[in-house]
Amino acid sequence: MYFANKSKGHETEKGEVKTTELLDIYILNLAVTLGMFVVLIFRAWIELKNYRMIWKELEWRETYQTMGRILKAEKDLFAKVEGGDELYQMLCEIFKVDEEKT
Repeated sequence: MYFANKSKGHETEKGEVKTTELLDIYILNLAVTLGMFVVLIFRAWIELKNYRMIWKELEWRETYQTMGRILKAEKDLFAKVEGGDELYQMLCEIFKVDEEKT
């Protein structure tokens, strides 16, 4: 029994695959694999950028919390100095310290 391959215009016996058809399939498989690899690398690069950004945000949040604790603990020291209240208010604003809790 013969199967006609209309794209190439030739006939092959059942179970027989021409070398050019097999090579075309391998090249297509390689192209798809390389494409998937490129997409994977791109996604990993984006995730790395997101990770770095989140890490910086966490570091800044820790800095803000630390400065907030220091400012709350040293509020009396600022009150004793001339212009200390204004400085204290500015530092609280810079480091996003809730003044109501102080």
